[in-house]
Amino acid sequence: MSERVASLDTFRQDLVDQGIAILTEDLWKTYEMGGEKLHALRGIDLTIRRGEYVAVMGPSGSGKSTLMNLIGCLDTPTSGKYWLAGRLVSDLDDDELAAIRNKEIGFVFQTFNLLPRATALHNVELPMIYNGTPSEERLVRAKRALEAVDLGSRMMHKPNELSGGQRQRVAVARALVNSPSIVLADEPTGNLDTKTGDEIMALFARLHGEGNTIILVTHENDVARRANRIIHVRDGKVETDEPVIHQQAL
Repeated sequence: MSERVASLDTFRQDLVDQGIAILTEDLWKTYEMGGEKLHALRGIDLTIRRGEYVAVMGPSGSGKSTLMNLIGCLDTPTSGKYWLAGRLVSDLDDDELAAIRNKEIGFVFQTFNLLPRATALHNVELPMIYNGTPSEERLVRAKRALEAVDLGSRMMHKPNELSGGQRQRVAVARALVNSPSIVLADEPTGNLDTKTGDEIMALFARLHGEGNTIILVTHENDVARRANRIIHVRDGKVETDEPVIHQQAL
């Protein structure tokens, strides 16, 4: 047993030393549907390094949402291994998953998911309330996160007093406030007009340039091509995994 623990510790440290944020090995997710087995994921092998900007695409029913739920620690695989920030999370129970989700992952959703009666500042504080951060530290960090997304002057506004783009910026600030290993964005421009969507994508580009690891789920090819790498999922498998070649401005 001690040799196995030592081996796991060595492997964990190797992942950290190599800058690997996410590693999946033969990841499967199977659902029982009326006595039949539905394989949503079929042996996914994936490596994402710290500081990467990755888009995940795939048609409806491809398994991309299931993959994102596993990466986001919202669900557990049927079999296979998932390492996040050097920790084997595929074997964790629900309480342990909730704790690591709060610490390591910042979520940005299409529908913003803001508390309507709370100010922008309080919405950003929420992840820190859940993990027991002292109130004074919460305020300092929440203000800093809102300033980082250019909303320093709108901290005391409620969601109905903000535009769609500003609401999404609050959601981004909330995702960043715990300094997570990865920012997981699910269709973050889906409810925005083209101009506002471009502003949010420019914000993600800036955050990536500052060293954040970003995983973006989208069905829009022009949005996906803002990333540096696109993973296409189909029938529960990785169909393609290719870098994006960005043309240099003349």
